[in-house]
Amino acid sequence: MSTAVAKIGIVTVSDRASRGEYQDEGGPAIRAWLSETLTTPWEGVERLVPDEQPEVEAVLRELADAHGCCLVVTTGGTGPARRDITPEATAAVCDKILDGFGEQMRAVSLKFVPTAILSRQIAGTRGGCLIINLPGKPSAIKDCLDAVFPAVPYCIDLLEGPWLDTDPVRLAAFRPKHAKRPTP
Repeated sequence: MSTAVAKIGIVTVSDRASRGEYQDEGGPAIRAWLSETLTTPWEGVERLVPDEQPEVEAVLRELADAHGCCLVVTTGGTGPARRDITPEATAAVCDKILDGFGEQMRAVSLKFVPTAILSRQIAGTRGGCLIINLPGKPSAIKDCLDAVFPAVPYCIDLLEGPWLDTDPVRLAAFRPKHAKRPTP
């Protein structure tokens, strides 16, 4: 496991925001949530792309492979609209799909809005990188990250990535008792 500064990709998928017609609120909401929650030093690598599957796939590959991100979090493009292709792009670049992430995010979101059943977010791994799709609304981003992030640090451990610590007052990461912090 690496002890270097963790690189985390933050990807906003939005036609309007990528054209400058709409202020991106999703990417900044992810950055703010991570800044409030992680105590481990981390560096964000941010991208803003239109709802075009080849472009989303290319950015996910770039962040995982070229930048060595241990985690990539996307926002937007997870609904049923014709242009919503983030889950398809994610599935196309992942080695493994982790169904529990999407199931948990939808279950939590259903407590707030009945339209959560329309959400198609997924998560998966590409090499040593965990990729998680989130909805586009900042409040939904928070709800979904609060729901799934307790499992994220241990998942990244299993992918041989950097050790991520969270502020236990904000959110306690779960690791089995046998999980040990790597020695530098």
